[in-house]
Amino acid sequence: MSRSAPSQLACIRDILVGTAVEGEHEAASSAIGYGLTLAKAAGAHLTIQSASWRLSGDDAWLGEFADAGLSVMDRRLDALARSIAERSAGDAAQAGVVCTTEVPSLPYPEIVNRLATRARLHDLTVVDVGPRTYDLDREMIEAALFQSGRPVIAVPPGHDAFAARRIIVAWDGSAQAARAANDALPFLRAAEAVEIVSVGTEAEIYEAVPGAEFAPHLARHGVKVSVTDLPKGDSVADTLRAQAGLHRADLIVMGAYRHSPTREYFFGGVTRSFLRGSPAPLFLAR
Repeated sequence: MSRSAPSQLACIRDILVGTAVEGEHEAASSAIGYGLTLAKAAGAHLTIQSASWRLSGDDAWLGEFADAGLSVMDRRLDALARSIAERSAGDAAQAGVVCTTEVPSLPYPEIVNRLATRARLHDLTVVDVGPRTYDLDREMIEAALFQSGRPVIAVPPGHDAFAARRIIVAWDGSAQAARAANDALPFLRAAEAVEIVSVGTEAEIYEAVPGAEFAPHLARHGVKVSVTDLPKGDSVADTLRAQAGLHRADLIVMGAYRHSPTREYFFGGVTRSFLRGSPAPLFLAR
């Protein structure tokens, strides 16, 4: 971050980190470390929702399992979620970050809905994105994006600390891309280098709002911005990934789900592709 980064991020006052324990051998959450270091950089309040997936209850498909066994598993998952919350609160205290923890034990759909509801009460939400047995990560991201009206940062494994010196803005001229760039302005203003990247043929880029026309808007907000137009290659997502690597991007800003998630599921989509694998954390808005 640039020397003025703390002042640029000062408008971020509260951050929600959402995690969910699905099994007893959970991988470490990168979102918690990322959210904690972001909260410290911004001087923001941090809320960590460390939920556990309660297996007992009304889940009909679990009927073949013994209730006693499920209750034991529920207690183990709840204890793990509480341990994660307590450890995170301790780390926050050491870092001088004011932190609140919540440890709900809920059935699968309620974990997703609760996070979306809580996301409305924070400036942004930070969640993990990675391979999960039941794809709970993706559902939490989609619910937060579609139901909260707030941006989401999706953190891939291994990105345990916030950084945003170099940022790519994936630009396709859509309303979603404009919303994402606007919501990300605190990060863009604090960055050392911001690159607007458009992918497509010259006609496609011109038919949309070209990145070169959007760049002056960001520059007026004090963003150090450049513009790159690229041919599509094998796919838009692959081209953006390659450019993010060349730019050494710490953060990728993009509008999420220009098409419906159902259409993206059947026909592919840039958002869904990046949620399956991204070289850097994703700042998503819709």
